[in-house]
Amino acid sequence: MREQDPGPARTLRPAPRLMLRESVYESLKRLLMDNALEPGARLSIDGLARELEVSQTPVREALFRCEAEGLVVRRPNAGYLVAPLLGRDALLNLYDLRLLLEPAAAARAAANATTQDRQAIDDAVQAMAPAVHGDTYRAYRDFADEDAKLHTTIAIASGNPLIAETLDRLHAHIHSYRLYFRHGIAEVTTTEHQAIADAIHTQNQPAAEQAMRTHLENSRTRLLTAYDQT
Repeated sequence: MREQDPGPARTLRPAPRLMLRESVYESLKRLLMDNALEPGARLSIDGLARELEVSQTPVREALFRCEAEGLVVRRPNAGYLVAPLLGRDALLNLYDLRLLLEPAAAARAAANATTQDRQAIDDAVQAMAPAVHGDTYRAYRDFADEDAKLHTTIAIASGNPLIAETLDRLHAHIHSYRLYFRHGIAEVTTTEHQAIADAIHTQNQPAAEQAMRTHLENSRTRLLTAYDQT
């Protein structure tokens, strides 16, 4: 009995509704992260839907996702508002927490990282390269995604999934960009990331811990200059 020809292979594509949802979400997120919408400004679902030429449903879904990331806030009788920029004290608290968690996680990763973990760390560092000379949302979106992936991968490689979960909830890369992003910051950050990756590769726990601590302290200093300029 001859086997039936299965015909040409099919490629699954996102449903049009899914693509629309992602498009609306990215459009709104770009406006928020580029500070095109003033912190504290009220967001009209109907107005955004008209501007984006879509129904209100994908706009509501995009706002819900942005709320989860801390980009917008919802207030009773006021609807959605653009979230305020991170205050100086809140920034310091954020980095205090990161400095408690991430240097220790990097040291543990140096001891526990698998071959796959180390490859994922390398991939994340290399993926940041195209954004080094970019100063747009699109360039930074890719940079920030890989930055978050790098820190998450290191946390997972530490062997403590709770650290990774905590860092994911902080959305530190999003808050950092909204506060301050200037041409050239990506280059020095990538250099610091490479030092962390190198220490993990050589299984040098003290070096990995110190490289992560240095990176976070430098990052905090860079972000604090945003307050000095206001």
